[in-house]
Amino acid sequence: MKFLAPLALATAASAHTIFSSLEVNGVNHGVGGGVRVPQYNGPIENVDSASVACNGSPNPTTPTSKVITVQAGQNVTAIWRYMLSTTGSAPNDVMDSSHKGPTIAYLKKVSDATTDSGVGGGWFKIQEDGLSNGVWGTEKVINGKGRHDIRIPACIAPGQYLLRAEMIALHGAGNYPGAQFYMECAQINVVGGTGAKTPSTVAFPGAYSGSHPGVKINIYWPPVTSYSVPGPAVFTC
Repeated sequence: MKFLAPLALATAASAHTIFSSLEVNGVNHGVGGGVRVPQYNGPIENVDSASVACNGSPNPTTPTSKVITVQAGQNVTAIWRYMLSTTGSAPNDVMDSSHKGPTIAYLKKVSDATTDSGVGGGWFKIQEDGLSNGVWGTEKVINGKGRHDIRIPACIAPGQYLLRAEMIALHGAGNYPGAQFYMECAQINVVGGTGAKTPSTVAFPGAYSGSHPGVKINIYWPPVTSYSVPGPAVFTC
């Protein structure tokens, strides 16, 4: 029964996180600059809630008028911090190390990134990092100064998009609800996209199910050797 000890400790952990800023071409656009950030760093646990799209009640987000220009085909970096006021980049400044799970990113094409709520259809996945060689995606971000790298596909149409960066913490996911979903949406304007491919899309809420094995999972026992990231397949050009 020794495997119960880390589960109890991890379940008690309350450290959370926020996608607080976006870095493009080496330039960080500042906390809340083009990213809809909440004041509270807590998770969403109900996958059927409208808040699973871009965060929201009980963590209402602050509107931003900024739309960040991004070149199609380039990498951008979502910067994660424990709180909006956090200035360091050590692991504890990002998220508690017990919060193991995947990192994911989605895009949604919109007519106006400053006003679209993100709720509903139109989302397609562009990045995921689950469990690889025993290392979780969140561990790479926690130990990598909070940096979550995301490539914007070169083949999508130009225009305004919402960029939804997400980390899922599975330390309490043995039952549903229990998994902790952390996500915010950045407002971007993609330039230079070829529009050669049109991705199939999903809706938030709707893309995730509480019974999905990537949402309801005991990561402590039996030992996890493979993991199915929730949501659709990653869109590729």
